[in-house]
Amino acid sequence: MNARVLNTESGRRIPRPRGEPGELLAGLLAPFALPVLRIVMGLVFVWFGALKVAGISPVKALVAGTLPWVDGDLVVPPLGAVEVVLGVALLLGVGLRLVLPLVAAHLAGTFLTFVMLPEMMFRHDDPLVLTADGEFVLKNLVLISAALVLIAHGSRPSADRAATGVDPALVPVQGDAAP
Repeated sequence: MNARVLNTESGRRIPRPRGEPGELLAGLLAPFALPVLRIVMGLVFVWFGALKVAGISPVKALVAGTLPWVDGDLVVPPLGAVEVVLGVALLLGVGLRLVLPLVAAHLAGTFLTFVMLPEMMFRHDDPLVLTADGEFVLKNLVLISAALVLIAHGSRPSADRAATGVDPALVPVQGDAAP
């Protein structure tokens, strides 16, 4: 197969992109993946936080039961305000070295529900069978992982990223594909 295609404007042959389709797709998505991840996390934090501030969050009882030593009406709205602030920072991409660890810590704190409210997290006291609330909290593992990815690859400028516009950790490496 000819590795070059004819450029009709100049009449010159230019190299055709090479590689597996997965490598090509990864190369196309690499510049966008981390910003999209950060922005979507920001939207989720603003949305869920705003529901708490407005007093219409479906997890108000869950939060209040997790922190029984504080009145839920006193703790849920400020918690929502913190989520909104974190979400806006994620959306704007500001203060990420501080914001992302705070996001991960906040999300890790949600697992206190498994200690404080096991009856709301598990069906029939079976640790392998979660309720809807248990699944809601457990999915925070994915959000924590996303925050860790952003901490590792997207929260600080690097010389390589500044020079190329692409995080070197996301560029496909030759030979990584299965034979």
